[in-house]
Formats: sequence, C-alpha cells, structure tokens
Amino acid sequence: MVGASLLVAVCALAVAGCASKGVTPRAAAPQTQAAVRPPASTLPQSTLQPPPPGRSTLPMNQLIPGLGAQQAQPAPGQAGRPDASGLVRVGLLVPLTGPSASIGQALLNAAEMALFDVGDEHLVMQVYDSQGTPEGATRAATNAISHGAQLLLGPLFSAEAKAAAGPAGAAGINIVAFSTDPTIAGPHVYVLGFLVQEQVRQIVAYAKGRGLSRFAVLAPNSPYGQAVVEALKRYVPASGAAVAQVSFYEPDGKDLTEVVRSLAAFDQRKKTLESQKAELAGKEDEISVAALKRLERLETVGEVGFDTILVPEQGTRLTQAVSLLSFYDIDPGRVQMLGTLVWGDSPGLGREQVMVGGVYPAPPPDTNRQFFARYRELYGRTAPNIASHGYDALALAAILARSGEPAPFSAASLTSLSGFAGVDGIFRFTPDGMSQRGFAIMQVTRNGAAVAQPAPTAFTPAVTN
Repeated sequence: MVGASLLVAVCALAVAGCASKGVTPRAAAPQTQAAVRPPASTLPQSTLQPPPPGRSTLPMNQLIPGLGAQQAQPAPGQAGRPDASGLVRVGLLVPLTGPSASIGQALLNAAEMALFDVGDEHLVMQVYDSQGTPEGATRAATNAISHGAQLLLGPLFSAEAKAAAGPAGAAGINIVAFSTDPTIAGPHVYVLGFLVQEQVRQIVAYAKGRGLSRFAVLAPNSPYGQAVVEALKRYVPASGAAVAQVSFYEPDGKDLTEVVRSLAAFDQRKKTLESQKAELAGKEDEISVAALKRLERLETVGEVGFDTILVPEQGTRLTQAVSLLSFYDIDPGRVQMLGTLVWGDSPGLGREQVMVGGVYPAPPPDTNRQFFARYRELYGRTAPNIASHGYDALALAAILARSGEPAPFSAASLTSLSGFAGVDGIFRFTPDGMSQRGFAIMQVTRNGAAVAQPAPTAFTPAVTN
C-alpha cells in the first residue's frame, strides 16, 4: 500500500505546480464526433504547447487523444503496470462534444496543467470524448482500455460513470469519476466529486466542537435536500448530538413562508407572549410594569428547540430562507446558521445581516484560489468549479505512477489511508469507492468569507464514513 509519504509528495508537487507561472495557453483543439482522435504527433502544433519555463519538455506523444487499435489491452489485475514500452497510460474521459463540451474542455485544460507540472516522461494521458452520454462513455471507456489505458479519469456525469463501469470492471481497470453521485461508487469506481455527506459530516463536527448539540435543517424537497437530511441524521447522532427538527419546502419556494413559520413555532410562541402580557395587564407594581414593558418590545417569547440550523441552499433562495428565519423571530445570535458548499457559489452573502456569522465547508481557499487564478491567466477565461478535479485527478495518477508500487492504480494504492493532496485539499478514497475530504470551514463576514477553521493537512486513520 502507498505509504504516508505520498500525501506529502502529492501536496508538495500539486500545490507547488499550481503556484508556478508561465504555461503558454493552449489553443483550442479541433473537435470531432469520434471518441478517439489521432495521436498528438499528427495534430497541428498549435494544439499542444510547451510546459512552463524551467520544466523539462515532455515528448509530443505524452498527450495523446487516442492510440492505434493495435495497442494490446492489459490483462485484468495488471492495471497500472508499465506496458512493453515502459509507459503508463491513463485515459481521460470527458465530454468534448455535446451540451457539456465547455466543461469537458475545462477538465482537459486542467489535466494538461497537472501533466506539465507533475507528470514525467513515462506517463501518457490519452483523451477520449465521452459526449456526455452513457453510450458515449461506454465507447470512450472501451476504446481507452483497448488502447492500453491502465486507469480511467472521468467521466463527468453519474450515468456516464455507471456505463463506463461495465467495460472497466471487465478489464480490471479502476475509474476515478468526477461525479458527486455516491450511488456510482463501488468496485472499480471511485468518486472524486465533493460528496454531500462529507460536507455535512465536517460542518456537524465543527458545530459540535463549539458546544452546539440540537440541530435543525431547512432543506428543499429535492434529491439534494434529501441527501443532506439523510447525512445529517447519520452524523449528528454519531457525534452525540440530536436532530431536533427537519423541515422540507418545495424546490420552487412557494411554501417557504409557511414552512419557516412552522419551523420557528411562531404562532405558539406569539400566543405565549400574548398570554403573559394579559397576565401582567392592569398590575401596578414596579416589577409587573417593567416586565410588561419588556414584553411589549418582543414578537414572541420562548426558545426554539434547536441551537443550530443547516440551510443547504444558494442564491436568492438562500437569502429568502434565512431572512424568513429572522422575520419569524429565530435569532441568529442564538441559533448558528450552517451551510454546505453551495454557499460559496452565492456572492455577497455578507450584505445580508442575518447571514453574517454563518459557516460552511469549502476547499482550502489559498491553493484553490491559486489554481483558478492561474487557469484564468493561461486560458483567458474563468474555469468552472469542477475544473480543479481535472487537475487533482491527473496529479494523483502522476504521483501513483511513479510511486514504485508494482500496481500503482490498484485498489490498495487508491485507498491509501494517508490520502492525497491537491488544489482542493486533502482527499482519500474508502474501499467502497467513496471519498473523504479535508475542508476548511468558512465564516460569512460583512466583507466576504473568512477562514474560521483551516483545512486539515493530514488524515487520521480513525476517520471513517
């Protein structure tokens, strides 16, 4: 099994690579409908550019959109062993045609960055168009394996990954998929995407570590919202805390006002207030008069049954939800607001006073920001968030390929307890194909997000799914 030193090695190479400058932007390669394109040596020179200054130049054939069909398929169980020419081949399956072609191109661009930063002369990246469909993914995986690929990176969507798992499993080849769907995980399929359960696990641990113990959740009644609630029900009791209340609202938000009013027990608390005021009315002693004046300034009395609330939402629906919580007298000074990664996709949260102080998990901002800044510098446009997975997946493959292990892409190597590190922080795969991550905890301030708890730099063996 890959040792603990691998975590440090990947971190040093991948993060240092992200901080480097000077890669010449790659001109957009002409795309075709074919899942396999000609070898890179036959592509126009403009489609492949040199690595950053100061790094050794890789031969042109180290970025290969597809090899000739004469390449022998590796025997099952031999995944990751160099072929007869001493090369280790990795297949990148991304949609280069179809509606998601721009995302596929961004993943390819990021993988090329990692290839130049971390790869050596023995690593070959072979690129296949999955077309964003199960049929395309099956063809891409089959072609990649027949051309000698010993590890598959991608595809993007869960349906594609399920389709690619068939030929990969038959050949004994492992897949590192970019999807966030945990249902695709299993034999030969490892999920690299940001899993909801990992986000919930870590934000629960953060809240529990600060003495909070009664959790509520206000979630959309969607597969995403249901996944969040399922994870909350799993990790909160395991931490010794309790799930006090679960409230779902329609994804379009049409019933959000009524749901929040009920969650806040607003009517009951307001009725209690009116009852207390009625008892004090007409009393003339000093204590009663002072108490009545205090009650006159309140909307409700009594506490809600929770001290923290998770709101897995983003954008205007998020601000609408938390504003309603405040409107129905849930005091953000007494109830901690929690979020998921999608909070990070909602700019300007600090402009909403009720959001200030809320916390959510996110990749470590320093290395993550460096990667996206460098990508923009190289390619002249902003990368989608998922592009970082392309970099980390290829960097992972490069480090494993030169780890000295006889089968570097085996399940034993991929599930190293020490894990790996890249621009999205540390991560490791579990034997069931799921991934664990080390997120930073970010806090909403008036001036943007600030780090409330730095991302961990190493795993402990005790962490489990």
